[in-house]
Amino acid sequence: MTDLKRTPLFALHVELGAKMVPFAGYEMPVQYPAGVMKEHLHTRAHAGLFDVSHMGQVWIDGPDWETIALGFETLVPQDVLGVQPGRQRYGFFTNDHGGIEDDLMFARDPQGDRLFVVVNAACKEADIARMKAALEPGLTVTPVPDRALIAVQGPQAGAVCGGIAPGLRQTRFMDVRAVDFDGVPVMASRSGYTGEDGFEISVPAAQAEAVVRRLLADERVQPIGLGARDSLRLEAGLCLYGHDMDARTTPVSAALDWAIQKVRRHGGERAGGFPGAARVLAELEQGAPTRRVGLLPEGRAPMREGVALFTLEAGGEAVGRITSGGFGPSLGGPMAMGYVPVELSAPGTILYGELRGKRLPLTVTALPFVAANFKR
Repeated sequence: MTDLKRTPLFALHVELGAKMVPFAGYEMPVQYPAGVMKEHLHTRAHAGLFDVSHMGQVWIDGPDWETIALGFETLVPQDVLGVQPGRQRYGFFTNDHGGIEDDLMFARDPQGDRLFVVVNAACKEADIARMKAALEPGLTVTPVPDRALIAVQGPQAGAVCGGIAPGLRQTRFMDVRAVDFDGVPVMASRSGYTGEDGFEISVPAAQAEAVVRRLLADERVQPIGLGARDSLRLEAGLCLYGHDMDARTTPVSAALDWAIQKVRRHGGERAGGFPGAARVLAELEQGAPTRRVGLLPEGRAPMREGVALFTLEAGGEAVGRITSGGFGPSLGGPMAMGYVPVELSAPGTILYGELRGKRLPLTVTALPFVAANFKR
């Protein structure tokens, strides 16, 4: 793994006994000695701490908020102009075919008219190049150097983080605040990718280990690896880019139409104007031929990514495939997500997954598998 990058918390992961694996070009902890099952359940019951420093953090600056927002709206189908100071939204870059190039979070700086963007690790170089090509020189796109990103997730995350930074106590889901975190200036958003309450905290790299040690000193907080992060996000019905969606997947097919606000749709004040708008707007009104759905396999055996889906127990052609699958510790059984023709996407539809040469039944189900616990 000598060619892989390391986050500012690498040495601490090793000290804590993490099993390190390659992920998106980095050495990342997949689990700690407690194991994936206990890490997952601890996060659901208390608070888990995740190193997500491999993700890209970017500032976009310009002469005023309207110029910044309207510029960014040429890349995404979201309402950026309407974001209030100290608020954040989920979005995605689209391509000329209406496919998703990456999903992301974007926030309006609580202390000024700047845009803060967090993108996926595997796509960040392409994303930064895309933003620079489209927005500069009118706007300035600046990757944030020497920063770590830490997620604290779980029902006790608010009490833990609010106890250290009182300014976070009254925040709600998707609020963003600049606060003093035990003497360290950080920017924290009340968000995450587990379906739980919690925060994502951008912290100077040089202070990252001290901040994490301060958090881990609280018995309610345990370090959590990529293994439990994956099972948590899957229980929450959340997509993993490169698996549940990619450049060929449209937002409507991915069941992400909820993330496109009315103002950017047909009849809206700023309809279209983003890459692939013709296809995306048409599918918003007419639907897409396929749809991402939740799937519950019968029995205890998980069905994982790549499993083909059929309408018949024997014979016939595959009608879809699983894009993410595993065992849900909180759910108490196997779970999966995948794509099927829209006419087979209704909850209760029975399909069959081919596992080791044998077809086993699955039931299409509504997402999420485990109800979200966000701070509203």
